[in-house]
Amino acid sequence: MTFKGKRIWIIGASSGLGAAVARRLSRDGANLVLSARSEDDLKDLADEIGGAEIVPLDVTDLDAVEAAVKHLGQIDRLIYSAGAYHPMAADKWNSKQILTMIDVNLSGAIRVLGGVLPGMLERGDGWITLIGSLSGFRGLPGALGYGASKCALMHLAENLRADLKDTGVQIQRVNPGFIKTKLSDKNDFDMPQIMDPEEAGERVVKAMRSGKFSVSFPAPFAWLFTWGRAVPLGLWQRIFA
Repeated sequence: MTFKGKRIWIIGASSGLGAAVARRLSRDGANLVLSARSEDDLKDLADEIGGAEIVPLDVTDLDAVEAAVKHLGQIDRLIYSAGAYHPMAADKWNSKQILTMIDVNLSGAIRVLGGVLPGMLERGDGWITLIGSLSGFRGLPGALGYGASKCALMHLAENLRADLKDTGVQIQRVNPGFIKTKLSDKNDFDMPQIMDPEEAGERVVKAMRSGKFSVSFPAPFAWLFTWGRAVPLGLWQRIFA
């Protein structure tokens, strides 16, 4: 896959993984559009990488998403990296926080796809990368809301792959493990093979170049989750207890 001259819209670009992917793609000559809620952070990133179009956006606002899509016009590549995370176990249930995670991580992607996909289908060309998570493969303790939203997003990617066959529009999901960000800073447990955002961003771009539908990293931690789908649920949950 070539990125030079391609108009790539990165949603969730203000910090963390999204910002790292933007930095990497800018070095490949991509024509970037950066979106997130924080306009100041987007401006700082655009200045850092030497220019990019910024479109501040709250993905939970359907009217705002539709207005952004109309304003932008043709998008060649879409990377959905917006994320909300609150660590939570069932005995600390917080419906508001769970709904926020689902709204940003899953419903936000649905709003954006509803705007971008028709144009890609009409042109018979496009590439969509959805950022999933290793936590989306199987149920984990303390991951209410986040795990469910990422699991649904990854399942959505499978649905899209089936429906978009032979349309010229490619769908991909990329499932990282722990990344050192302000979101993972909320965790109070050991995080195996935690990556810095730049390393993870490099992995995402490498995954895009590979053309594979589903890419999970880092190995060998990722193998535990991908192969773990065949492990009996009771054993799986004892491992992570």
